[in-house]
Amino acid sequence: MYVLIAGGGKVGSNLARTLIRAGHEVTLIEQRGSRFDQLEAELEHQAHKGDATELFVLERAGIERPPDIVVAVTGDDEDNVVICQLARDRYGVPNVIARVNDPRNQPYFDLLGIAPTVSATAAIMGLIEHEVPEHGLIHLLELRKENLEIVEITVGDKDGCTGKKIGQVALPEGSRLISVVRAGKAEMPDDSMRLESGDSILAILEPGKEDELRRVLVRE
Repeated sequence: MYVLIAGGGKVGSNLARTLIRAGHEVTLIEQRGSRFDQLEAELEHQAHKGDATELFVLERAGIERPPDIVVAVTGDDEDNVVICQLARDRYGVPNVIARVNDPRNQPYFDLLGIAPTVSATAAIMGLIEHEVPEHGLIHLLELRKENLEIVEITVGDKDGCTGKKIGQVALPEGSRLISVVRAGKAEMPDDSMRLESGDSILAILEPGKEDELRRVLVRE
């Protein structure tokens, strides 16, 4: 596999080292002079100096082959958007991955269809929610291309759904229960299953339906 990485900071350089150790071909682009000198000393010809938003830099690095995947992990979200757009639309790269430094910029990546994206802030928030749930609903996975997400809800003693059969619960349109974990065992739910306190429910739903699902399943 041939991977082109834009951004030679800690994320990009560690990713390059890991891929190289796994036997993959890697080209790393970094524009900062002092950082490039360090990478060149280590990676030699696999490191290229320049701004990865510029066409001649990308072409010099070998994007016209094209790579199997381009990974944009610079510290600037605008640059990461441009790099992924160029790779995908101009050079026909089949796969792109972008780093999102500021989660407030995620909608711009979504609007332009740049996916998948990786946000350290969002990932850490997900772990915090999992360890210290505040609202009884934990985001597990976002399927941006499919416009779906998977969440986990733990049923409490006084929650609205406790003791009810799934068929009696008015789930929001665009949502579905896909698994109920009870006593450490996952079961495929059907309308006749009665929800009990301590059940861990996995649900798949459209983004924006979380509050509706919470109101139906979880005590406010």
